[in-house]
Amino acid sequence: MKKRIAIFGSTGSIGTQVLEVIAAHPELFSAEILTAQHNDELLIAQALQFNPNIVVIGDEKRYAAVKQALSATPIKVFAGEAALSEAAAIDCYDMMVAAIVGFAGLRPTLIALSEGKSVGLANKETLVVAGDIVMQKSVEKRAPIIPIDSEHSAIFQCLVGETRNKIEKVILTASGGPFLGKKPNFLLNVKRDHALQHPNWRMGAKITIDSATLMNKGLEMIEARWLFNLQPDQVQTLIHPQSIIHSVVQFEDGSIKAQMGLPDMKLPIQYALTFPNRVKNDFPRYDFRKPSQLNFEDPDIKTFRNLALATEALNRGGNLPCIMNAANEIAVFAFLRNRIGFLDMTDVIEAAMEKLPFIEKPSLSDYYESDGEARNFAASIIKL
Repeated sequence: MKKRIAIFGSTGSIGTQVLEVIAAHPELFSAEILTAQHNDELLIAQALQFNPNIVVIGDEKRYAAVKQALSATPIKVFAGEAALSEAAAIDCYDMMVAAIVGFAGLRPTLIALSEGKSVGLANKETLVVAGDIVMQKSVEKRAPIIPIDSEHSAIFQCLVGETRNKIEKVILTASGGPFLGKKPNFLLNVKRDHALQHPNWRMGAKITIDSATLMNKGLEMIEARWLFNLQPDQVQTLIHPQSIIHSVVQFEDGSIKAQMGLPDMKLPIQYALTFPNRVKNDFPRYDFRKPSQLNFEDPDIKTFRNLALATEALNRGGNLPCIMNAANEIAVFAFLRNRIGFLDMTDVIEAAMEKLPFIEKPSLSDYYESDGEARNFAASIIKL
């Protein structure tokens, strides 16, 4: 039987690549639910190609256009934030791909897990802001979370067959983004278009900016802590500009396993969809015979202070990662609209982490409240 896939965030970078994988293996997969926030034109085109059971457009102003365009099909069309949650609860899919960017992906993911659905997780913020609650729900409902981020997929692959062996540490690799080696006097004048030019990966705007500031690696450290049940001091980061080794696991005997491959998100996407099997594909292969050098270095946390702030949030825990993530989302939003400078993003995040109340053991409602407070605080600083 085909595995029925619900793609929450189908018009983004990850969502479109998930659909490419599905299109390449129509005998294995069907797309049952497609959702988007604003991009009604692409959502319509995807729906017409893949004929899902349900589509949801988050922006209710675009509902009429989607409904009209799909009126000749049996596809059910819904709109609004509540519809996303309702779609996640419908028993018409086997696996959710959680690809909604940011905090907005938390609620649908929790609902899918509550329904016992497996989740292919591409939304790292879900575990950053409420990792304890999300992983508890996964265990309680026996609903597996399979990571799609290349770094976490790499760790996941390295751990297959190692369930009884203790991890000493994991090392997440980072390309360093477009500003590797640059200093603050250079970053002071960086504009959005320059920051969006990632050297290795094809990604959406938000994650590309996070990569440029190294916040993305900080978020991934917190995600790894929850996904693999690690202590903060077991999670490390190294700069690896070539993006060939995607992450490393070192076991207590000193043995090291690493997962390698060309920087192509379709590989971890396909692995998540087909796990525990591997399926033949025509993706480009890394060629060891070609002259190449793999380099590693420590990240420059004095210049890229977002990584230092994320490490602080990782170590302190509580609602601090939630506060950091919310302030970062607002700061990136403002930077992409040329409202603040590149280095100003860090200042906004640091202020929110310093000023807002710390809760050591937050509930789910505490997380939602902390998220809202941090967004309002960051917006007030930026004067959005």
